[in-house]
Amino acid sequence: MPSKPINTQTGNPDKVDPILVAGATGYVGGRLIPKLLEAGYRVRAMGRSLEKLAGRSWAGQPGVELFAGDVMDLAVLTQATDGCRTAYYLVHSMLSGKGQFAEADRQAARNMTAAAAAAGLERIIYLGGLAESEMPASKHLRSRLEVGHILQSGPVPTTHLRTPVILGSGSASFEILRYLVDRLPVMITPRWLRSRNQPIAIRNVLGYLVGCLAQPATIGKTFDIGGPEIMTYQDLLHLYAREAGLRRRLIFPVPVLTPKLSSYWIHFVTPVPAAIARPLAEGLTSEAICTENHIRDLVPQKLLTCREAIRLALESVSLEQVDTCWMDAGAAVAPEWARCGDAEWAGGTIMQCGYRVELQATPDQVWQPIQRIGGRTGWYHANYLWHLRGLLDRLAGGVGLRRGRRNPEKLAAGDALDFWRVLEIVPGQRLTLLAEMKTPGEALLDIQVNSLGTGRTELRLLSRFLPRGLFGILYWYGLYPFHEWVFYGMLKAIADRIGRPLTDGPVRFTPRISPACELPTE
Repeated sequence: MPSKPINTQTGNPDKVDPILVAGATGYVGGRLIPKLLEAGYRVRAMGRSLEKLAGRSWAGQPGVELFAGDVMDLAVLTQATDGCRTAYYLVHSMLSGKGQFAEADRQAARNMTAAAAAAGLERIIYLGGLAESEMPASKHLRSRLEVGHILQSGPVPTTHLRTPVILGSGSASFEILRYLVDRLPVMITPRWLRSRNQPIAIRNVLGYLVGCLAQPATIGKTFDIGGPEIMTYQDLLHLYAREAGLRRRLIFPVPVLTPKLSSYWIHFVTPVPAAIARPLAEGLTSEAICTENHIRDLVPQKLLTCREAIRLALESVSLEQVDTCWMDAGAAVAPEWARCGDAEWAGGTIMQCGYRVELQATPDQVWQPIQRIGGRTGWYHANYLWHLRGLLDRLAGGVGLRRGRRNPEKLAAGDALDFWRVLEIVPGQRLTLLAEMKTPGEALLDIQVNSLGTGRTELRLLSRFLPRGLFGILYWYGLYPFHEWVFYGMLKAIADRIGRPLTDGPVRFTPRISPACELPTE
């Protein structure tokens, strides 16, 4: 990883040293980096997966350094901050199922303060949450406020921007809003949906984040940032319906829906899983109104109304130009056993099922349907089984099949793809997917395109599974006949899709019983 600036073309000395963006692959971080580049700043983008960082549209632009690291690792974080002047801290856990999220956020914030001090940073800019008090009902909001306090208690001045609901294409808040209104003409909702909020457009959030860099008066201060209107989430539901050209929704508030129950309801109606929906629902129980608006004088910009923000978000969705999305969150880290190859191991067995086919086609022709797989395109064969598996996963609390994919034509490492995560992609050659559905083990799906020369191409589908315990083994062998049938059908359907003849197969190239490889015991 480079420790020296890679782009010194700017003549402004304040823009020579890179700006660290911790959380670069998140919803806000992924959109902030292009704005910083447009403003002439150099950026060191930090995320847990280098492959995921490299897949972003801005990764190859001049002035961008990619740095793989985790904020939980102080030594690595210290390396990431070295040579920087400013750091954006855009890291926060949304997974309510992890009971230790507050302590993890606490430790990460302490690491940030220590690393910033060691690197001699001039400032930190942190994006947190906005609540009516210092002790809101939501544990996640309390954690965000605590992170702000920890950062500001360190020796490096920290600008703390506190934000309410963010409206923008791809944000979890907007996706919940969109799916609820699109799918439910009648809604039974919790009464606290009438709590007041001051939603802000993602465009304005980015404007404040970038604008703070040029305004020394923001250093070390806390600001509430919100849009020009105060309304309830129920008001937003009605507003969205009008902007989407839908009939007014009938909403009946009831007192019995707790945030936990509401998260399950959201889980089944929208693509947003309960683990993410719950902290969002809890956050709505507290009013989020700006107590001061001093930031508007320091960083002036046109604040979009909720109607304008929703309209822009709908346009981005319709044009399939969603830059970042809530489902971008995910480590996309390959399990250790994924690269066991043909080595001789002793230990836990890895199951596999693979089918191959040869086509009279070029690799580029074969790759076209591969890069469009999933989402609205589907999986080319037995889509009803894929949807059934997604439904079962949803019932088990998993992500299910609804989240689809961000772009129907392009895939990048780290992208969500139905209930998979893109682990690795080599355009024209290979697509490796890591399962994020609920399974008694870990699963990978590998799709390979191999040139055989003379206009012939081999296409391979390989499923690998590391079972957990006896139930994992029974699960694998119980589904094995379905794997065979689905893979066989997928290969034939892909050949039909590109309109090229088969020259061999589909045939299985893995044994039915023998393991692919074994794990080390140490």
